[in-house]
Amino acid sequence: MHDIQKRQKKNGEVSYTARIRVKGYPTMTATFKKKQQAQVWIQENESKMKLGRHIQTSEAKKHTLSELIDRYIENELPKRKSDINKFKMQLNWWKNRIGSYYLSRLTPAVLTETKELLEKERSSKPQKGRTTRTPATVNRYLSTLSIVLSYACNEYGWLDENPMHKVRKNKEVANKDRYLTPDEIERLLHACKNYELKTENYNNEMYIFVLIALSTGARYSEIHNLKWKDIDFEHKQFYFLNTKNKENRGVPMTDNVYHELKQFQKIRNIKSDYLWTTKDGKKLIDMRVRFYKVLEISDIKNCRFHDLRHTVASHIAMNGGSLLDIAQITGHKTMQMVKRYSHLTQKHTAELLQSTTDIMLKRTNKE
Repeated sequence: MHDIQKRQKKNGEVSYTARIRVKGYPTMTATFKKKQQAQVWIQENESKMKLGRHIQTSEAKKHTLSELIDRYIENELPKRKSDINKFKMQLNWWKNRIGSYYLSRLTPAVLTETKELLEKERSSKPQKGRTTRTPATVNRYLSTLSIVLSYACNEYGWLDENPMHKVRKNKEVANKDRYLTPDEIERLLHACKNYELKTENYNNEMYIFVLIALSTGARYSEIHNLKWKDIDFEHKQFYFLNTKNKENRGVPMTDNVYHELKQFQKIRNIKSDYLWTTKDGKKLIDMRVRFYKVLEISDIKNCRFHDLRHTVASHIAMNGGSLLDIAQITGHKTMQMVKRYSHLTQKHTAELLQSTTDIMLKRTNKE
């Protein structure tokens, strides 16, 4: 129920105090100069109270974005499958810019204004002559914060709705999947070995890491998080567990990888179950840093680590493998994701169809 009380001061000034009472919730009051304003306030807030949303509204006025980000980093971020460091870096960017804002002040206008700042800032990793962040990078920052704001809505009850949903994302230029040629693959592997010699790291870690990527099509996080127990030497099999698409996957191990890993196993770091660790066994080595140094040595341009995954899928297709073969090896969850390689299988498909019809129509052709 609700009511409005008219009050008049000694100087003749009139005000209207609106009061809302809903069973199970504290009484809410507010004072206005006009009765119409009090009526509008009642209409807006009484319905929210009955739906249980007024609690979220008040929570949004209690918590800042910094509090939300800190809570997410502590409780939710460790559950991510990959890119934890990048995700944390992007969240800290938002925290440094607008972390002091209460969640109730995070309007689409404020987020759009901060997005414009993000677009103008100098990138920490300039590329292709560009000093600012690319539209795709800006979109990743927006998506990262949007995930956290969704948690505030759905899990914490600190927001009624996600304001990021009303912020327009940038139009991205579609990138053509990059895959390495046999010559580039040879140069890359050669550069890996040279890198090991220059850094006096004689266990071939970088070489083996890249070799696994080129023979399995696995994601960086899948290889990076490999443990010795995930490698079945008896059956020559890798087991990539709890992957990005939340599925386990077994991939055959090629002979050259098998021999390299058996040698590596002899000098493994017994302080850790993981393959790629620091000497004290407490941290995983950031192999991406080494990878980009190796790319410079090999003079390979416009390449990311993820392109090794595209390289495997592309060469499987060009060597007669089907889209189903690619999906089973690389762990793509849907066939739609694998269709990007369909143009590479066309030649094999045409040859297969021709040979099949030749056999089928062999008798008819003789007549």
